[in-house]
Amino acid sequence: MKKQYIIPIFVPHLGCPNDCTFCNQKKISGQLKNITEKDVQETIEFYLQNFKSKDAYKEVAFYGGSFTGIEEELQEKLLQTVYEYIKVKKIDGIRISTRPDYIDKPTLKRLRKYKVKTIELGVQSTNNYILKKCKRGHTYEDVIKASKLIRRYRFKLGHQMMIGLPESTEADDIKTAKDLIKLKPKIVRIYPVLVIKDTELEQEYRTGEFEPLTLNQAVERCKEICYLFGRKRIKVIRIGLQSTETITSPNKETSEVVAGPYHETFRQLVESSMYYDTIESKIKKINSKVKEVEIIVNPQNVNNVVGYKKENINKLKEMYDIDIIIKQDIKHSLDKIDVVVSKIHKDFIDEKEKVKS
Repeated sequence: MKKQYIIPIFVPHLGCPNDCTFCNQKKISGQLKNITEKDVQETIEFYLQNFKSKDAYKEVAFYGGSFTGIEEELQEKLLQTVYEYIKVKKIDGIRISTRPDYIDKPTLKRLRKYKVKTIELGVQSTNNYILKKCKRGHTYEDVIKASKLIRRYRFKLGHQMMIGLPESTEADDIKTAKDLIKLKPKIVRIYPVLVIKDTELEQEYRTGEFEPLTLNQAVERCKEICYLFGRKRIKVIRIGLQSTETITSPNKETSEVVAGPYHETFRQLVESSMYYDTIESKIKKINSKVKEVEIIVNPQNVNNVVGYKKENINKLKEMYDIDIIIKQDIKHSLDKIDVVVSKIHKDFIDEKEKVKS
C-alpha cells in the first residue's frame, strides 16, 4: 500500500459565521493569523523537502474554519496555489473541512475543478436540540443534504463528530454515530469535548452548568463508537484533538485547555481498551485454567496490546492470574490478534514436581 502524507494548512475561523459555545478555533489550531497564498506555498515547500518517501501519495489538507464559507475569491487563490503543484505532479490531491450548510452544487463544481478529493463535514451531533444548544447554526437535515450531494459528486466523504457536548448523553452520542453510518462516510474523526479558554463553554463550566466527561468515560464512549464504525468498515482517522503547545494538559501553565478528558495519547487509550476486550474475550473461551498465554500480533500493534504504562498486561495478570508473553509477527495483518495457551496450571505443577525430584 502506497504511503500517504498529509500537508496540513490551517485556516482558523475563516468562513465560520458564528462562535460555537465550545470553540476557539485559533487556540485549537495553534494558528493565530489568517492564511495567505505565500503561506500555503511555503508550507508545501517545507513538507515536500522533508518527506522521506518521494513517491508517496501527498495531499494538502485545509483544516479549521469552514473552507467553503471563505470569500470565493480567496478560496480560488488558495486552491489555485495548490493546484499548480498538482499540475506538475508534486501533489496528488486536496482535502478540505467545512460546515454542512456551506455545501451546494456550484461549490462542489468549483472544488472539483481544483482536484479536491475529500470533503469532511463538521457534523458534531445529529441531535437538533444539542446543535442549537451549542450554537452550531446548522441542522441534521443540512448534514443529510450535504452528505448526499458530496457523494453524488463523487468526493470522498468524511464526518467529524463530538462526544460529551452540553446535554448530550451517551445514548445521544451513540445515535449520532449510527446516523452518520447511514450516510456512508469513508472516514470519521471523533473528538471528546474539551473546555477551552475564552469560550462560552468555559463560562458554563465555571458556573457549574456544564460538566465534561471524565477521561475514562470518554475512552469508553469512543470505544463503543469505534466498534460501530469498524463493523461497517468506516475508517476512524482521528480520536481526540491533536496535541500542540497550547492544547495540552490543563495542569500546564501554557495550556488553553481548562478541563475535560485530555490525554496526550488519547487514541492509544481507546485502541488499547479495544485490544484488551479482544484478548479478554479469547481468554474467556479457553476451557482450562490458564497459567501463561502468548499474544501474537503485528509489531505495529504491540503498544496497543501492552497498553498505556502496561495497563492491559497488569489488568490481565490481576484479573486472571496469568503470565503474558507477546510475540511479534510481521506477517500478521494489523487487524489480527492470536491468543495461544502456552501453559495451563497442570503444566506448571508438573514442572515444579520435576524440579523437586
